[in-house]
Amino acid sequence: MTDLNAELRTFYKARQQQIPAGTREIMQRAVRELAASGQVDRALTCGADAPRFQLPSATGESVALEDLLVHGPVVLTFYRGAWCPYCNLALRALQQHHTDITARGARLVAVSPQIPDESLTLTEKHGLAFDVLSDIGSDTAKQYGLAFDLPDDLAAVYDELGFDLQRVNDGHPRTLPLPATYVISRDGTIRWAFVDADYTTRAEPADILAAVDALDEPR
Repeated sequence: MTDLNAELRTFYKARQQQIPAGTREIMQRAVRELAASGQVDRALTCGADAPRFQLPSATGESVALEDLLVHGPVVLTFYRGAWCPYCNLALRALQQHHTDITARGARLVAVSPQIPDESLTLTEKHGLAFDVLSDIGSDTAKQYGLAFDLPDDLAAVYDELGFDLQRVNDGHPRTLPLPATYVISRDGTIRWAFVDADYTTRAEPADILAAVDALDEPR
């Protein structure tokens, strides 16, 4: 199975050839500025208590971290939305490893700022077997130190591309989460963390599985 980030880089290179030079510069500059902002350093990392949340799933059910942890560790991944092709590739890779995650007694959940209807469409399109939760307003992402606001020029680019974040994020078009994945032990402690300012880079499923194995918790 191809490494996720190798697949993402291949997609990125092909994508760049389709995007006008001015638009590419805006996107690349936004990534550089976000990396330089120190946002990644402010995000929660290993050893921190995982903020509790209760969010609606794509099917309208309320999912609470506290309830998930009763049954075992949790793999929590934050993504930007169904409009982001890099997010879709990452979620598809997680789905390919979903059986491996659950076999280890862990529960996988994904969180984005988009509305449940968008999450449901995404779930059905990619055949996702794990919960996809809606963090409208990015309140949960803020608690994890992941939320940031798009710069004006990049927000304008996304509007031109037709992403319609005003609608899919229910009136919160400028706030997105950093790409992040956490492995949370049953006591609610973050035991492994991946956070990156570059939305074209994601946690490798193999690394996630290794982190769950390292928990050495009863299954």
